[in-house]
Amino acid sequence: MEKQGLLRLICRALALLSISLVNAENPYRFYTWTVTYGTISPLGVPQQVILINGQFPGPKLEVVTNDNIILNLINKLDEPFLLTWNGIKQRKNSWQDGVLGTNCAIPPNSNYTYSFQTKDQIGSFAYFPSTQFQKAGGGFGALNVYQRPRIPIPYPVQDGDFTLLVGDWYKTSHKSLQESLDAGRSLPLPDGVLINGQTHSTFTGNQGKTYMFRISNVGLSTSLNFRIQGHKMKLVEVEGSHTLQNLYDSLDVHVGQSLSVLVTLDQAPKDYYIVASTRFSRTVLTATAVLHYSNSNSPVSGPLPAGPTIEVDWSVKQARTFRWNLTANAARPNPQGSFHYGKIIPTKTIVLATSAPLINGKQRYAINRVSYVNSDTPLKLADYFNIPGVFSVNSLQSLPSDGPAFIATSVLPTFLHDFVEIVFQNNEHSMQSFHLDGYDFWVVGYGYGQWSQASRNSYNLVDALTRHTAQVYPNSWTAILVSLDNQGMWNLRSAIWERQYLGQQFYLRVWTQTQSLANEYSIPPNALLCGKAMGRHL
Repeated sequence: MEKQGLLRLICRALALLSISLVNAENPYRFYTWTVTYGTISPLGVPQQVILINGQFPGPKLEVVTNDNIILNLINKLDEPFLLTWNGIKQRKNSWQDGVLGTNCAIPPNSNYTYSFQTKDQIGSFAYFPSTQFQKAGGGFGALNVYQRPRIPIPYPVQDGDFTLLVGDWYKTSHKSLQESLDAGRSLPLPDGVLINGQTHSTFTGNQGKTYMFRISNVGLSTSLNFRIQGHKMKLVEVEGSHTLQNLYDSLDVHVGQSLSVLVTLDQAPKDYYIVASTRFSRTVLTATAVLHYSNSNSPVSGPLPAGPTIEVDWSVKQARTFRWNLTANAARPNPQGSFHYGKIIPTKTIVLATSAPLINGKQRYAINRVSYVNSDTPLKLADYFNIPGVFSVNSLQSLPSDGPAFIATSVLPTFLHDFVEIVFQNNEHSMQSFHLDGYDFWVVGYGYGQWSQASRNSYNLVDALTRHTAQVYPNSWTAILVSLDNQGMWNLRSAIWERQYLGQQFYLRVWTQTQSLANEYSIPPNALLCGKAMGRHL
């Protein structure tokens, strides 16, 4: 027995050494961010917002594939705070995901140091607060992951790079909005749309040059259409995937989604409108910016370029044109199309039906009748310390059923290396959007009405796009395939923040009986402990 124990210790030490050696080959980037309140007027009315290092939006994180990020976050708010890294897979490391199911919130006047790697990823992403309703107050920013120098990209290197964080916005403070939701009232329509925290911005480029526009919808509830007056946009990347390079006059970007386009300044030297306007809303809200040619002597002029408003068919048809570039690599040298996802038989089908029930007289949102509530103990800590009674693995079923909605802290158990088909069934009249932490997935189908097994006949099993957030159209379904190759506790949530806050989320527990550092990293030594995990030894 002593020899076996010694052998386990030696194996563990070697595994830790191998991990440190791998990470040592890649650069470390160190940051210190301080979160405070501030007063600004994004829509012309002074309001309290959340600043990071005094900035709104927060600092732009610009890193390279496989960089190690060490970020000390200091919370100077009067409320607990966490940041989540939307689209960063946190390989083997859900400990750093920054959501309440994996992390204790950082108390006021305290800090936490995130340590994670942008492992095998490129593309345009974002970060934002995951706690309470703080996303409505700011605290969001861009996270751009660039390719390693020796990894080619399937387009000429651009002459410049612009990041645009677009999203709907309320004049009301995030605390007041949260109070309304806690009282059981739905939120009204947003008051406006912002581009990089403003209603007017300018982006300057040189005539004849080509620029990448990295666009992320960091809003709370509203799909947006993006366009540039007089210019075509070549789609080249969506949430870490290289795409077929189609040209578009305008693009829908749904809540939580990101994409990158190349724009060549090939028009007469003047200024041109950049427009982001709401989709599928009774009132169309619009934000504008300016594309300024450096040799321009003419201000913007003419009407704003028109875009779609309520047309669902238009958006569905466009979504189906987003295709994987099978011959291009992404963050690694091998072609994206070398993984033939369409030839793998799913081990499990999960159908998730959304609803908007009243529970105890208050508005809630649910998935398969379960409306999620956060525990005071992160689920990941409860799992690690074997603390009973924190979450339920039996409340959420993998198929819809009849009956009243109810509240639970729901976890859906799955196994490492499962290959899962997930169907999002939207039985409501509103647009929806869903995100899965820890993964990207193949969006293989969109359809109207109720999904059935026959719907699989319409799946794209050849060159469907991989992404981390998928839109679900009203009274429609969206189907995805996901390879569960990343052990951990992962949040699957509505990206519509009111719905997420009021219960439209749960956690996937991706687990294997064989515990190994090759599958999942150990709990970090600086992990914050709270709830029933207080006083436990790491």
